[in-house]
Amino acid sequence: VQLQASGGGLVQAGGSLRLSCVASERTVSNYAMGWFRQAPGKERDFVAAMYWGGASTFYADSVKGRFTISRDNAKNTVYLQMNSLKPEDTAVYYCAARQYGTTRNPGDYDYWGQGTQVTVSS
Repeated sequence: VQLQASGGGLVQAGGSLRLSCVASERTVSNYAMGWFRQAPGKERDFVAAMYWGGASTFYADSVKGRFTISRDNAKNTVYLQMNSLKPEDTAVYYCAARQYGTTRNPGDYDYWGQGTQVTVSS
C-alpha cells in the first residue's frame, strides 16, 4: 500500500487547512487510517484515526473539536480538516495505514505517506 499525503502549507493562526491522503489500493477498505505529526526535535505524535470501514473516529485531546478526520471511499482518500489552527500545530503531518483496528501508537502502523509540512504563523 502506498500513501500520498498533500495539502500542507503556511497559514495564519485561526486559519484552516485540509490535508489529503490517497491510498494506492482499494484493499484499504479494511484498514485503519491515522494522521500523525512530528515537530522538529520531537517524537511523532498521534493526531486522529478512523477505521476505513466504520464511522468511529479518534482524536488527540489537543486537536479535539478543531480537527476532523473523514474518508471518501470512492477516491481511496482520507482527509484531515484542520480548523482554528494554532502555532503549536506546526509540524510535518503524516498519514498512515494498518490492517484491522485503530491505535494511537505510530509503531503499530505498517504503511506511511511521505509527510506534508504545516506551518502556522502567529
